[in-house]
Amino acid sequence: MVTSSPENGYGEALLPDYFVFILRFLLFAAAHSLFAANRVKGVTGRLRHGEPRGYRLTYNLLSITLFGWVMAAYSASPVLYFAPGVWSLVMYLAQLVCGVILVDCVRRTGTGDFLGIRQLRRGPDVPHQLVTGGYYAIVRHPLYLFSIAFLLLNPVMTAQWLLLTVLSTPYFVIGALIEERRLLEEFGDQYRQYRQRVPFIIPHWGSAQTRAGRPIIR
Repeated sequence: MVTSSPENGYGEALLPDYFVFILRFLLFAAAHSLFAANRVKGVTGRLRHGEPRGYRLTYNLLSITLFGWVMAAYSASPVLYFAPGVWSLVMYLAQLVCGVILVDCVRRTGTGDFLGIRQLRRGPDVPHQLVTGGYYAIVRHPLYLFSIAFLLLNPVMTAQWLLLTVLSTPYFVIGALIEERRLLEEFGDQYRQYRQRVPFIIPHWGSAQTRAGRPIIR
């Protein structure tokens, strides 16, 4: 299928829908990573004599807007497969479980910090605490792990959703690696010790059970 809608712009009108989707995702990923980088935050801080209070909230709103723009492409993509019968219900239930886990992970690290509301109220220099309890005792990046699982468990797999899953998975892994560097700078030896105990993004169930009896620092 080739896009021919004039509102897509002259360039996009000549491209296949799947290519437009990939292009938009790459632009989203670039912008999302760029504005999350400490260097860009540092430049913004120098220009504004300190990082603006609403930086995180603005970043989130911009990300949501750009992601909506990405998903608007290739929206009429073909269905590749769907889970039959009870398996569809099982997969929806598994997605719900992933969603609940993701909410719990955000709660543990601070919903206000994640959304940018706390920064808006108290400023960007609020001290953070390394969270190692709950799902963070199983893997260091549960948000990325369960986001990937949520994408894979969709019982109705369209070409658009498959592209989203294929593109998002390496992006999540790269994002986790970048986040590792930031956490090392912020927490130093505390994070190094945590990294030695807890796997990156694939859980080791045996070691997780061994750690279950140890006290966890939040």
